[in-house]
Amino acid sequence: MNWTVYLSGEIHTDWRQKIMQGAKEHGLAIKFTSAVTEHEASDAAGDVLGKDENGFWRDHKSSKVNAIRTKNMIQKCDIAIIRFGDKYKQWNAAFDAGYCAALGKPYITLHAEDIIHPLKEVDAAARAWAQTPEQVVELLKYVTSDS
Repeated sequence: MNWTVYLSGEIHTDWRQKIMQGAKEHGLAIKFTSAVTEHEASDAAGDVLGKDENGFWRDHKSSKVNAIRTKNMIQKCDIAIIRFGDKYKQWNAAFDAGYCAALGKPYITLHAEDIIHPLKEVDAAARAWAQTPEQVVELLKYVTSDS
């Protein structure tokens, strides 16, 4: 079986690349998908509909355009990895986790121990909590195994 894994969350570290590289090194039959990870491109996704000087409306339009991609990729994935970093609040990642939970899509959270408390509800619905990309790779090896 080929698996599709959606990678959601912070965009300021190389966690995605570590997971994808680890899966490749282990020969895992996984297709990875993700939201747009270039911050400026994501923020400008709705600009094609007309520039807006008001930040609220610009963000509103761009979030709706980005949601087309995110919604479809989450619906099509077999499992999601939801990464929370320590530098920024990832409200979008929390929203993705809630959407996965509502759809019954399994997800794994990836974050440090020091933010367990603010993520208690998100973690409660997760199937696993990992602290490193390497742990995620090991989980993916297990769940995608034919045996």
